Amino acid sequence: MDEHGSAAGAPVAPAWGELRYGAELARLLVDGGLRDARAVGEPRPVLLVPGFMAGDASLLVMRAWLRRRGHRVAMSGIVANVDCAGRAVARLERQLERFAGECGRPVALVGQSRGGTFSRALAVRRPELVCALAMLGSPVRDGLAVSERVLRTVRWLAWLGDLGFPGVLSTGCRDGECCSEFNEQLSAPLPAHVDAVSVYSRSDGVVDWRVCVDPHARAHEVASSHCGMSVHADVYRALEPLLEDPVRTRRARRAA
Repeated sequence: MDEHGSAAGAPVAPAWGELRYGAELARLLVDGGLRDARAVGEPRPVLLVPGFMAGDASLLVMRAWLRRRGHRVAMSGIVANVDCAGRAVARLERQLERFAGECGRPVALVGQSRGGTFSRALAVRRPELVCALAMLGSPVRDGLAVSERVLRTVRWLAWLGDLGFPGVLSTGCRDGECCSEFNEQLSAPLPAHVDAVSVYSRSDGVVDWRVCVDPHARAHEVASSHCGMSVHADVYRALEPLLEDPVRTRRARRAA
């Protein structure tokens, strides 16, 4: 990592570790405490944002778990997370506005990988609409500190974007005007009232774990694959206290 905190080109854990996804999902499904989750306290509304090249379908297991806990859940509307960050965050901002308005209260954001960087930008951009933030394996300190295979995919997509292919990032997104505000929001301090956690894994086979540790959030380490963070039991346990509204819970208990 250089003097600017960049880890681009740094090695990540072996890619074969990502084959753990199936086992991680299986362990989650047989975990009685998580499988049979019920509402605890006062659950916050949650907006889920998927990772790079993934869509909302990648977070359906997490959505089902959240709903069993009593959360009102909204999805991002993303089919494949490959668009320019500036455009994507602008669309998510409108989604956040609608969802927070429907709920009549601020929303908790849970983003996986690139989705966590989008969620962080939203928390800085619209602090009045956000109460909590969870970034799961999200490279908030350097979006290109990824494995060589993923970096080749990014370059290929950027080439398509440069050719004018719609809905795809381009080489200009790295330092261009389209993403300048987004890049600033990735390093800006988080609002004091936003309860934030950055979840990382030293055995992440996609992203250098060091760039996932947000200096403005609590860091929480898990032994997970990168893709498996959306189905890992330890990640779910880390989310439980974050997604409960402590103020409303105290009021409900006093009323009871």
